[in-house]
Amino acid sequence: MTSPFGLAPTTGLGSLPGEDLREWTKFVLDAVTVPFLPELPARPYGDMVSRAVAVLAELTVDLQPAGWRLTGGTGVGGSLDQRRARSLLNQDLDTLEELADGYGGPFKVQVAGPWTLAAMIERPRGDKVLADHGARRDLAEALAYGIEQHVAELRKRVPQADLVIQFDEPALPAVLAGAIPTASGWGKHRSVDGPGAVELLSRPIEAAAPAHTLVHCCAANPPIEVFRKAGAEGVAIDLALVNDEGWDRVAEAVEGGLVLYAGALPTSGPIPRPEQPAEALAERWHRLGLTVSRLAEVVITPACGLAGDSPADARTRLETLRRIADILGEKSQA
Repeated sequence: MTSPFGLAPTTGLGSLPGEDLREWTKFVLDAVTVPFLPELPARPYGDMVSRAVAVLAELTVDLQPAGWRLTGGTGVGGSLDQRRARSLLNQDLDTLEELADGYGGPFKVQVAGPWTLAAMIERPRGDKVLADHGARRDLAEALAYGIEQHVAELRKRVPQADLVIQFDEPALPAVLAGAIPTASGWGKHRSVDGPGAVELLSRPIEAAAPAHTLVHCCAANPPIEVFRKAGAEGVAIDLALVNDEGWDRVAEAVEGGLVLYAGALPTSGPIPRPEQPAEALAERWHRLGLTVSRLAEVVITPACGLAGDSPADARTRLETLRRIADILGEKSQA
Protein backbone atom coordinates (compact mmCIF):
# COMPACT_ATOMS: atom_id res chain seq x y z
CA MET A 1 0.00 0.00 0.00
CA THR A 2 1.09 3.62 -0.41
CA SER A 3 1.53 5.86 2.58
CA PRO A 4 -1.89 6.93 3.92
CA PHE A 5 -0.45 10.22 5.15
CA GLY A 6 0.13 12.16 1.93
CA LEU A 7 3.48 13.36 0.59
CA ALA A 8 6.63 13.92 2.68
CA PRO A 9 5.22 12.58 5.98
CA THR A 10 7.19 12.82 9.25
CA THR A 11 6.75 11.51 12.78
CA GLY A 12 8.59 10.67 15.98
CA LEU A 13 8.86 7.21 17.48
CA GLY A 14 7.38 8.03 20.88
CA SER A 15 9.87 8.68 23.65
CA LEU A 16 10.90 12.25 24.47
CA PRO A 17 12.90 13.85 27.32
CA GLY A 18 11.49 15.58 30.37
CA GLU A 19 8.16 15.35 32.15
CA ASP A 20 5.95 18.03 30.56
CA LEU A 21 3.37 16.08 28.57
CA ARG A 22 1.28 19.16 27.82
CA GLU A 23 4.12 21.11 26.20
CA TRP A 24 5.32 18.13 24.20
CA THR A 25 1.80 17.38 22.96
CA LYS A 26 1.41 20.97 21.77
CA PHE A 27 4.77 20.74 20.03
CA VAL A 28 4.25 17.47 18.16
CA LEU A 29 0.81 18.54 16.96
CA ASP A 30 2.60 21.26 14.98
CA ALA A 31 6.10 19.90 14.33
CA VAL A 32 5.38 16.63 12.48
CA THR A 33 2.79 15.59 9.92
CA VAL A 34 1.90 12.44 11.87
CA PRO A 35 1.61 13.68 15.47
CA PHE A 36 1.95 11.11 18.26
CA LEU A 37 1.20 10.73 21.96
CA PRO A 38 4.51 11.56 23.70
CA GLU A 39 6.05 8.85 25.85
CA LEU A 40 8.04 10.42 28.70
CA PRO A 41 10.04 7.71 30.51
CA ALA A 42 11.48 10.27 32.95
CA ARG A 43 8.10 10.16 34.73
CA PRO A 44 7.18 7.30 37.08
CA TYR A 45 5.16 4.78 35.04
CA GLY A 46 5.97 6.65 31.85
CA ASP A 47 8.34 4.10 30.29
CA MET A 48 7.54 1.74 27.42
CA VAL A 49 6.71 -1.34 29.52
CA SER A 50 4.63 0.59 32.05
CA ARG A 51 2.63 2.08 29.18
CA ALA A 52 1.85 -1.41 27.89
CA VAL A 53 0.97 -2.61 31.40
CA ALA A 54 -1.56 0.23 31.53
CA VAL A 55 -3.15 -1.11 28.35
CA LEU A 56 -3.23 -4.80 29.34
CA ALA A 57 -6.74 -6.08 30.05
CA GLU A 58 -7.80 -8.88 32.43
CA LEU A 59 -4.24 -9.62 33.52
CA THR A 60 -2.73 -8.38 36.78
CA VAL A 61 0.89 -7.22 36.84
CA ASP A 62 2.83 -5.89 39.83
CA LEU A 63 5.97 -3.76 39.92
CA GLN A 64 8.91 -5.37 41.72
CA PRO A 65 12.49 -4.10 42.21
CA ALA A 66 13.55 -6.19 39.19
CA GLY A 67 10.66 -4.97 37.03
CA TRP A 68 7.07 -5.90 36.20
CA ARG A 69 5.83 -9.37 37.20
CA LEU A 70 2.59 -11.28 36.65
CA THR A 71 0.79 -11.95 39.91
CA GLY A 72 -1.35 -14.84 38.72
CA GLY A 73 -4.52 -12.84 39.27
CA THR A 74 -7.02 -11.54 36.73
CA GLY A 75 -9.56 -8.76 36.62
CA VAL A 76 -9.98 -5.16 35.54
CA GLY A 77 -8.63 -3.55 38.72
CA GLY A 78 -5.03 -4.69 38.63
CA SER A 79 -2.33 -4.08 41.20
CA LEU A 80 -1.67 -0.69 42.80
CA ASP A 81 1.20 -0.02 40.42
CA GLN A 82 -0.86 -1.11 37.43
CA ARG A 83 -3.64 1.26 38.48
CA ARG A 84 -1.09 4.07 38.78
CA ALA A 85 0.17 3.34 35.27
CA ARG A 86 -3.40 3.41 33.96
CA SER A 87 -4.10 6.64 35.81
CA LEU A 88 -1.10 8.31 34.17
CA LEU A 89 -2.17 7.12 30.73
CA ASN A 90 -5.71 8.40 31.30
CA GLN A 91 -4.34 11.79 32.41
CA ASP A 92 -2.30 11.94 29.21
CA LEU A 93 -5.39 11.10 27.17
CA ASP A 94 -7.27 13.89 28.95
CA THR A 95 -4.53 16.30 27.89
CA LEU A 96 -4.58 14.96 24.35
CA GLU A 97 -8.36 15.33 24.12
CA GLU A 98 -8.11 18.97 25.22
CA LEU A 99 -5.22 19.98 22.97
CA ALA A 100 -6.26 17.99 19.90
CA ASP A 101 -9.87 19.15 19.94
CA GLY A 102 -11.05 19.24 16.32
CA TYR A 103 -7.88 17.62 14.98
CA GLY A 104 -8.63 15.55 11.87
CA GLY A 105 -5.34 14.14 10.56
CA PRO A 106 -3.31 11.03 11.30
CA PHE A 107 -2.39 10.45 14.95
CA LYS A 108 -0.08 7.77 16.33
CA VAL A 109 0.18 6.04 19.70
CA GLN A 110 2.84 3.55 20.78
CA VAL A 111 2.68 0.33 22.80
CA ALA A 112 5.21 -2.42 23.46
CA GLY A 113 4.60 -5.55 21.41
CA PRO A 114 3.95 -9.03 22.85
CA TRP A 115 7.47 -10.42 22.33
CA THR A 116 9.20 -7.51 24.00
CA LEU A 117 6.75 -7.72 26.89
CA ALA A 118 7.32 -11.48 27.17
CA ALA A 119 11.08 -10.84 27.32
CA MET A 120 10.75 -8.17 30.03
CA ILE A 121 7.86 -9.23 32.28
CA GLU A 122 8.38 -12.05 34.80
CA ARG A 123 6.10 -14.95 35.63
CA PRO A 124 4.70 -15.18 39.21
CA ARG A 125 7.40 -17.69 40.26
CA GLY A 126 10.27 -16.08 38.46
CA ASP A 127 11.95 -16.04 35.06
CA LYS A 128 10.48 -14.31 32.04
CA VAL A 129 7.08 -14.93 30.48
CA LEU A 130 9.13 -15.84 27.40
CA ALA A 131 9.97 -19.20 29.03
CA ASP A 132 6.32 -20.34 29.12
CA HIS A 133 4.40 -20.86 25.88
CA GLY A 134 1.02 -20.63 27.61
CA ALA A 135 1.97 -17.54 29.63
CA ARG A 136 3.18 -15.63 26.60
CA ARG A 137 0.01 -16.56 24.70
CA ASP A 138 -2.10 -15.25 27.61
CA LEU A 139 -0.02 -12.07 27.66
CA ALA A 140 -0.55 -11.54 23.93
CA GLU A 141 -4.30 -12.08 24.31
CA ALA A 142 -4.46 -9.62 27.22
CA LEU A 143 -2.56 -7.10 25.12
CA ALA A 144 -4.86 -7.65 22.15
CA TYR A 145 -7.98 -7.17 24.24
CA GLY A 146 -6.47 -4.08 25.83
CA ILE A 147 -5.57 -2.67 22.41
CA GLU A 148 -9.19 -3.06 21.29
CA GLN A 149 -10.30 -1.03 24.29
CA HIS A 150 -7.49 1.50 23.85
CA VAL A 151 -8.39 2.13 20.20
CA ALA A 152 -12.05 2.54 21.13
CA GLU A 153 -11.08 5.06 23.82
CA LEU A 154 -8.86 6.99 21.43
CA ARG A 155 -11.66 7.17 18.89
CA LYS A 156 -13.81 8.83 21.57
CA ARG A 157 -11.07 11.26 22.55
CA VAL A 158 -9.97 12.28 19.04
CA PRO A 159 -12.93 11.17 16.91
CA GLN A 160 -11.77 12.75 13.65
CA ALA A 161 -8.21 11.42 13.82
CA ASP A 162 -6.92 8.66 11.54
CA LEU A 163 -5.35 6.41 14.18
CA VAL A 164 -2.01 4.64 13.86
CA ILE A 165 -0.88 2.04 16.42
CA GLN A 166 2.87 1.48 16.68
CA PHE A 167 4.02 -1.77 18.28
CA ASP A 168 7.52 -1.48 19.74
CA GLU A 169 9.47 -4.74 19.40
CA PRO A 170 13.13 -3.97 20.22
CA ALA A 171 13.62 -7.40 21.83
CA LEU A 172 12.26 -9.54 19.00
CA PRO A 173 15.59 -10.04 17.13
CA ALA A 174 17.14 -11.36 20.38
CA VAL A 175 14.10 -13.59 20.96
CA LEU A 176 14.47 -15.09 17.48
CA ALA A 177 18.21 -15.59 18.03
CA GLY A 178 17.81 -17.24 21.43
CA ALA A 179 19.81 -14.43 23.04
CA ILE A 180 17.52 -13.46 25.96
CA PRO A 181 19.24 -14.44 29.27
CA THR A 182 17.45 -16.67 31.75
CA ALA A 183 16.87 -15.46 35.33
CA SER A 184 20.04 -17.16 36.56
CA GLY A 185 22.12 -15.45 33.92
CA TRP A 186 23.83 -18.76 33.12
CA GLY A 187 21.74 -19.66 30.11
CA LYS A 188 19.58 -18.29 27.32
CA HIS A 189 15.91 -18.75 26.57
CA ARG A 190 15.17 -21.08 23.69
CA SER A 191 14.91 -19.33 20.35
CA VAL A 192 11.52 -18.80 18.70
CA ASP A 193 11.02 -19.63 15.04
CA GLY A 194 9.56 -17.25 12.48
CA PRO A 195 6.05 -18.80 12.30
CA GLY A 196 5.81 -18.76 16.09
CA ALA A 197 6.84 -15.12 16.16
CA VAL A 198 4.25 -14.24 13.52
CA GLU A 199 1.46 -16.05 15.34
CA LEU A 200 1.91 -14.17 18.62
CA LEU A 201 2.48 -10.77 17.04
CA SER A 202 -0.48 -11.03 14.69
CA ARG A 203 -3.04 -11.14 17.49
CA PRO A 204 -2.61 -7.57 18.83
CA ILE A 205 -2.04 -6.24 15.31
CA GLU A 206 -5.40 -7.67 14.24
CA ALA A 207 -7.02 -6.25 17.38
CA ALA A 208 -5.92 -2.71 16.46
CA ALA A 209 -8.29 -2.56 13.46
CA PRO A 210 -9.53 -0.24 12.05
CA ALA A 211 -6.40 1.72 13.00
CA HIS A 212 -3.31 1.58 10.80
CA THR A 213 -0.48 -0.48 12.26
CA LEU A 214 3.28 -0.59 12.17
CA VAL A 215 6.04 -2.37 14.07
CA HIS A 216 9.05 -0.41 15.31
CA CYS A 217 12.35 -2.20 15.86
CA CYS A 218 15.56 -0.18 16.10
CA ALA A 219 17.80 -3.24 16.49
CA ALA A 220 20.26 -4.31 13.79
CA ASN A 221 18.59 -5.96 10.78
CA PRO A 222 15.05 -6.28 12.17
CA PRO A 223 12.91 -9.25 11.05
CA ILE A 224 10.84 -7.33 8.54
CA GLU A 225 9.31 -10.46 7.04
CA VAL A 226 7.89 -11.42 10.45
CA PHE A 227 6.28 -7.99 10.77
CA ARG A 228 4.81 -8.21 7.27
CA LYS A 229 3.41 -11.71 7.74
CA ALA A 230 1.91 -10.68 11.10
CA GLY A 231 -0.20 -8.12 9.25
CA ALA A 232 1.59 -4.84 9.98
CA GLU A 233 1.06 -2.13 7.37
CA GLY A 234 4.39 -0.47 8.10
CA VAL A 235 7.80 -0.99 9.66
CA ALA A 236 9.96 1.56 11.50
CA ILE A 237 13.70 0.90 11.47
CA ASP A 238 17.04 2.59 12.14
CA LEU A 239 18.57 2.90 8.68
CA ALA A 240 22.11 3.02 10.10
CA LEU A 241 21.70 -0.52 11.47
CA VAL A 242 20.62 -2.14 8.19
CA ASN A 243 23.26 -4.04 6.19
CA ASP A 244 23.14 -4.82 2.47
CA GLU A 245 21.12 -8.00 2.98
CA GLY A 246 18.74 -6.11 5.24
CA TRP A 247 18.28 -3.43 2.58
CA ASP A 248 17.27 -6.14 0.13
CA ARG A 249 14.53 -7.14 2.57
CA VAL A 250 13.50 -3.50 2.91
CA ALA A 251 13.20 -3.23 -0.87
CA GLU A 252 11.09 -6.40 -1.07
CA ALA A 253 8.82 -5.11 1.69
CA VAL A 254 8.37 -1.70 0.05
CA GLU A 255 7.62 -3.31 -3.31
CA GLY A 256 5.15 -5.59 -1.52
CA GLY A 257 3.25 -2.58 -0.13
CA LEU A 258 4.73 -2.08 3.34
CA VAL A 259 5.05 1.57 4.41
CA LEU A 260 8.63 2.38 5.42
CA TYR A 261 9.13 4.53 8.50
CA ALA A 262 12.74 5.43 7.82
CA GLY A 263 14.88 6.23 10.85
CA ALA A 264 17.07 8.60 8.87
CA LEU A 265 18.12 11.13 11.53
CA PRO A 266 20.56 10.12 14.32
CA THR A 267 19.24 10.44 17.86
CA SER A 268 22.56 11.48 19.41
CA GLY A 269 25.61 13.50 18.47
CA PRO A 270 25.64 16.53 16.18
CA ILE A 271 22.45 17.16 14.23
CA PRO A 272 23.36 16.83 10.54
CA ARG A 273 22.27 19.19 7.83
CA PRO A 274 19.00 17.77 6.39
CA GLU A 275 20.64 17.28 2.99
CA GLN A 276 22.94 14.58 4.40
CA PRO A 277 20.35 11.98 5.50
CA ALA A 278 18.14 12.86 2.53
CA GLU A 279 20.96 12.25 0.04
CA ALA A 280 21.97 9.01 1.78
CA LEU A 281 18.45 7.58 1.61
CA ALA A 282 17.92 8.73 -1.99
CA GLU A 283 21.21 7.14 -3.05
CA ARG A 284 20.34 3.83 -1.41
CA TRP A 285 16.85 3.98 -2.95
CA HIS A 286 18.43 4.39 -6.39
CA ARG A 287 20.87 1.50 -5.83
CA LEU A 288 17.98 -0.78 -4.87
CA GLY A 289 16.13 0.08 -8.06
CA LEU A 290 13.04 1.30 -6.21
CA THR A 291 10.62 3.68 -7.89
CA VAL A 292 11.81 7.22 -7.25
CA SER A 293 8.26 8.57 -6.99
CA ARG A 294 7.73 6.39 -3.91
CA LEU A 295 10.38 8.33 -1.97
CA ALA A 296 7.78 10.97 -1.10
CA GLU A 297 5.68 8.29 0.63
CA VAL A 298 8.42 7.21 3.03
CA VAL A 299 7.66 8.40 6.57
CA ILE A 300 10.79 10.13 7.90
CA THR A 301 11.59 9.56 11.60
CA PRO A 302 14.48 9.77 14.03
CA ALA A 303 16.57 6.60 14.22
CA CYS A 304 14.90 5.68 17.52
CA GLY A 305 13.37 7.39 20.54
CA LEU A 306 14.61 10.78 21.73
CA ALA A 307 14.39 10.37 25.51
CA GLY A 308 18.18 10.54 25.83
CA ASP A 309 18.38 13.95 24.16
CA SER A 310 18.07 17.35 25.75
CA PRO A 311 14.62 18.90 25.19
CA ALA A 312 16.15 21.51 22.88
CA ASP A 313 17.94 18.93 20.74
CA ALA A 314 14.85 16.71 20.61
CA ARG A 315 12.80 19.62 19.30
CA THR A 316 15.42 20.47 16.71
CA ARG A 317 15.64 16.88 15.51
CA LEU A 318 11.87 16.65 15.10
CA GLU A 319 11.82 19.96 13.21
CA THR A 320 14.65 18.77 10.96
CA LEU A 321 12.56 15.80 9.83
CA ARG A 322 10.27 18.05 7.83
CA ARG A 323 13.15 19.45 5.77
CA ILE A 324 14.52 15.95 5.10
CA ALA A 325 11.09 14.85 3.91
CA ASP A 326 10.72 17.95 1.73
CA ILE A 327 14.05 17.26 0.03
CA LEU A 328 13.03 13.66 -0.66
CA GLY A 329 9.68 14.89 -1.96
CA GLU A 330 11.49 17.17 -4.40
CA LYS A 331 13.73 14.31 -5.54
CA SER A 332 10.70 12.09 -6.10
CA GLN A 333 9.31 14.61 -8.58
CA ALA A 334 12.57 15.34 -10.39
